[in-house]
Amino acid sequence: MKHINTNDFKSTDSFSIHKTPTSIKVKLSKEEVHEELKEIREKLGKLQDKMYANNRYGVLICLQGMDTSGKDSLIREVFSRFNARGVNVYSFKTPSTNELKHDYLWRHYIALPERGKFSVFNRSHYENVLVSRVHPEYLLNENLPEIESVEDVPKDFWKRRFDQINDFEKHIAQNGTIVLKFFLHLSKDEQRQRLLRRLENPEHNWKFDAGDLNERKLWNDYQKYYEDAVQNTSKKHAPWYVIPADDKGVARYLVARTIYDVLKEYDIKEPEVNEDVIKNINVYRKMLEEESED
Repeated sequence: MKHINTNDFKSTDSFSIHKTPTSIKVKLSKEEVHEELKEIREKLGKLQDKMYANNRYGVLICLQGMDTSGKDSLIREVFSRFNARGVNVYSFKTPSTNELKHDYLWRHYIALPERGKFSVFNRSHYENVLVSRVHPEYLLNENLPEIESVEDVPKDFWKRRFDQINDFEKHIAQNGTIVLKFFLHLSKDEQRQRLLRRLENPEHNWKFDAGDLNERKLWNDYQKYYEDAVQNTSKKHAPWYVIPADDKGVARYLVARTIYDVLKEYDIKEPEVNEDVIKNINVYRKMLEEESED
């Protein structure tokens, strides 16, 4: 799949979710796709080591998608060659009592990557313009000023949230965080098949949640709001990439390849070796060799 241009998956404000495919044809077997993934994640692992030593950029990876879109397994497969000290994964679920005492971006801000490190958000601040939009009653938990009921939510509320998110991402991008956002675009039929497999395989029964069926009934709402979110927040400093996710192997490869293609364009160099070390390298080597002989 080396002929693929990952920029083709970058989205714009004209994004149409219904016109965007959830699968692409590749002339490779599953095994061959996995081999290409192994190759690219090795390169990513080496690049991450260099970034850690360079200590100039942090990388924020946001993963969004419908239930069963493959976020967990993608994280496991794509980042498996990373040094553990250089990557942190955060899974944002229902906000805690303490988190609800702050604004909705707070818990995401404190999880941002240090320079030289990656933060991977399994679900992200976009839940606040997706799930909360499908279920506006969740907003009441935020104890927002002048909002006592769903009817109190102003008409421009969601636009204001898009503006806030754009400002947030622009701020962190200008201060050294590379922001990459991936929407794992899954078809409704493929989700049905994956939910059925969870029920049919005893080892995967634990993954099934009856609540997923209730959310599935709201599929069209989610599709509408995903489209709106991508259209309003895919910016040059924080682009969205819409990844066809019906084939998990292909999706993993495309995400890994996109991250690598973007990062290799940055000026990420290992620190220069101290001149004193270069000048006296033979002296230091001899000192260590003689020490080992004692």
